[in-house]
This record gives sequence, structure tokens and C-alpha cells, in this order.
Amino acid sequence: MSGYRGRAMPLAPTATVLEIDTPHGPARAHMTRVRGAAGALVVGHGAGGGVTARDLVAAAEAARAEKLSVALIEQPYRVAGRRSPAPAPQLDAAWIAVVAHLKAKTLKGVPIVCGGRSSGARVACRTSADTGAVGVLCLAFPLHPPGRPGATRQDELDGVTVPVLVVQGASDPFGMPAPGASRTVVQVAGNHSLRSDLGAVRTAVGEWLTQVL
Repeated sequence: MSGYRGRAMPLAPTATVLEIDTPHGPARAHMTRVRGAAGALVVGHGAGGGVTARDLVAAAEAARAEKLSVALIEQPYRVAGRRSPAPAPQLDAAWIAVVAHLKAKTLKGVPIVCGGRSSGARVACRTSADTGAVGVLCLAFPLHPPGRPGATRQDELDGVTVPVLVVQGASDPFGMPAPGASRTVVQVAGNHSLRSDLGAVRTAVGEWLTQVL
């Protein structure tokens, strides 16, 4: 994958795009189903980015390599063409609606790991109990705003009661979360974008998913 130099990478060519109604407008799921999958990874994008972010695509590749189904979710504000994120309660409500829809239909009967990059990781943490996730994947979790370590979001990580994997750039200005009893933190080269070593991202995600699912 090192041949990709742009900001985004292509999604799986076999992905099916689903539009899912939520309380705050339609969301979009880029869905790749694996026959006989032991589970699924459902992940969301960062605040101003999309589902083609390089680390998200790398995580999806790792999941598919482990024979898991994958859904990359676009929040309603992105589907509507806006870059500025919706308020957290709207993000959470839309995410819960999307996961409930997938669990009732496309991913019925399989355990689901929820996750995302940056603000998408925060959403997955805050809603982990409501979605019934068996694990939470956090790519570049923004522990605090740059230069403001006192404004910590540690409570969002600590509130998750299922296994958590945090993949964090060693020089991420948004901070470095600490490991916990059920929280694994893997440092990789690079900053908040996690573009410097996509192979390390894939390895960390793939190994963790085999343990959780």
C-alpha cells in the first residue's frame, strides 16, 4: 500500500453502498460482506474526513484478511456534503441507529466491533453499551486538544466496558492514551494521520481482532 501518496485510498471494489435512515438524516454504509464471517467491523470517519482515510482503509483491509465483514460509515452531515461535524449527541444518535439497522439486517446474528478514527473513535466509545459492541477500535483517539492536556477525554475511554484497541501515532499532538485493564494501546510511527506506517496499523488491528472475535 506504500504506493498511495494522496490523502485517501480506494475502498474495496466489491463494497455495496447502503443508505440508512437516522434521526438526523440518512447515513451511508460502504459494506463488504464475507460469507461465513465470524463477526464484523463497523467503523466511522474523523470530524472533517471521510471513509477513504488511509488508516480506516488499512483497518478494513486487516478485518477482511481475517474473514470479517466490514462496514465503513459516513455520518449524515458528511452525506449531506458538510465538513463541519454535527454536535456529539447527533453523532451518537445517528451511529446508534446505523448499528441497530445493520444488526437487524445485513449483519444479523454476528458479533460487531465498533470503531473509528479520531472523533469517530470517540463516538464508538460513548455508544459502545448502546450498540452492544463486543470491542471498540480507536484509530488516533484525540485524548485532548493539542496543547491542552488538561482538557482530557479519558472518561470516554474509561467508560467502555469491552476490550479496546487504541492505535496511536507516537508524535500525535492530541496525546497518548494509557493502556488499561481491558485497553491495549499500540504506538506506531507518525502523527494523528497514522499514514507513516500503514503496515503497522494493519498488523495491530488484525492481531487484536483475532483475539476479540
